[in-house]
This record gives sequence, structure tokens and C-alpha cells, in this order.
Amino acid sequence: MTPAEDLDQTDQLILMHLQQDGRISNQELAQRVALSPSPCLRRVKRLEDHGYIQRYVALASPEKLGLGLLAYISVRLDKSSRAEHQGITGFAQDVQGWPEVIQCYAMSGDMDYLLRVQVEDLAAFSRFAMDTLMRHPSVVDIRSSFALQSIKETTELPVRSLRTTKKACYSSVSSPPGSQG
Repeated sequence: MTPAEDLDQTDQLILMHLQQDGRISNQELAQRVALSPSPCLRRVKRLEDHGYIQRYVALASPEKLGLGLLAYISVRLDKSSRAEHQGITGFAQDVQGWPEVIQCYAMSGDMDYLLRVQVEDLAAFSRFAMDTLMRHPSVVDIRSSFALQSIKETTELPVRSLRTTKKACYSSVSSPPGSQG
């Protein structure tokens, strides 16, 4: 059984609404998912305890903060037998300390890592690439691409498209969504 199968339709609705507005009150959330406040709060707590909700954050505007340049950097590491273990683990540890890197993924294919980098401008990018990234002892190649325009950007996962085996359970205090009463 996949973790998503542990979620019923009400859990999915709760996740959907919390992804749209993490500051929504429990009262408002309960109304939107057709529950009374106490069962709604219990469900949210269960979703938090089981790791479906990892944390609550505020999404800052890069433009308002003067971080207008978004770059994606593919990184290839030295894979020589002696350097391989130290290079991969060393790079993964070191990237944690680079504030310009807001996401880092280990990748399949020709390149080893994909970095999402947010900086002020091209000069700041150049400093990061030349003074930090290219000076890392494991890095042998980088390829950069710059975002020209944001077409879609969301942090919301598509929970409404998950297949579940559980049906929503409703307490005697609340009615299923769409029912009269």
C-alpha cells in the first residue's frame, strides 16, 4: 500500500487548502472541508505527525529582496576512483553551506547534480560560479541556464489527483461535502 492510500478525500482537501494558505484558521479550514473544528484539528495533527505536512513557511518574493536572477546549474563531479566517494559526499555536504543554492538534486544522466540558484544579478552569479562552485575540488564541469520568465511556479503538490482506497469518514457532527445538512 502506498502512503497516499492512507489518505481519504477529506485528508486530501485539508492538504489542498493548507497548501494554498498555511495560515488559514482551523475554523475556516473545518468549514471548507465540511468538518467540525475538533475533528479537523485532529486530522491536521495526524497529517503532521505522519509527515504528510513537513512544515509551514512564508514564501518570500525574490524580486522584492533584490534576488532577480534565477539560474539552474548542472554540475559534473570528478569520478576518479580515489576522489569519487570524497567528492560526492564532500560536495553534498558543502552545498548545504551555500546560501545561493536554494535547491540541489542528485541526478541521473551526464551530470551529477542540478542546482537551483537565486542571486541578485549576473555579477553575483559569476562570483558564485567562479569563486565557489568551480573552485570546489570535486567539480569538473558546470552548465548554466538562466530563467527568462516564470510561466508556472507553485509549491502545491497535486493531492487531488491521488488515487485512494479509503473513503472519507464523517463524524455525526458533520455531513459529507455536498450533502444537505
